[in-house]
Amino acid sequence: MIKINKLLFSDKLNIEKCFQIRKEVFVKEQECDPKDEYENEEESIHFLISEKNKNYATARYRKTEKGIKMERFAVLKEHRGKGYGHMILNAMLKDLKNIKVTKYLHAQVQVVGFYEKKGFEKIGDKFDEVGIMHYKMILQEKIKN
Repeated sequence: MIKINKLLFSDKLNIEKCFQIRKEVFVKEQECDPKDEYENEEESIHFLISEKNKNYATARYRKTEKGIKMERFAVLKEHRGKGYGHMILNAMLKDLKNIKVTKYLHAQVQVVGFYEKKGFEKIGDKFDEVGIMHYKMILQEKIKN
C-alpha cells in the first residue's frame, strides 16, 4: 500500500529518506551542487511517498514573503511515469487547500506541462536556477460562488 507521509524536519529518520531521493535526483542525476540543494529545511513541510519500505518520491513546501513555495519535487528515475508526482502534488494541494495565499513554484522547463495539468500557469520569462532553466508558475485556483 502506498503511503504519503507529511513530515517535519524534526523527524530525522524520514527526512533522511527525503534527502536520499533528492541526492539521487538533483545532486547525482542533474549534477546540482549539494550546497544549493539543502537549504530552508527546518521551516519546510516535507512529503515522502513510500510503499513496502521503499521510498519513491519527495517534495516540500514552505512559507515565503510571496506566499507558499512548493519545491524540491523529486521522483526516482526508475519510478517516473507511475503517478507518484501527481500523488505527492495532490497531497500537498490538499494539505494547503484552506490556506488562502499565493501558491507557486519554480518548474524545470521539461516538467511545465505536468504542473499546467494541475492548474499552474507560467509567469514571466524562463530563468536559470542552479544551472537549470525554470519558469515561475502560480496556481490559478478556481473561485467557488
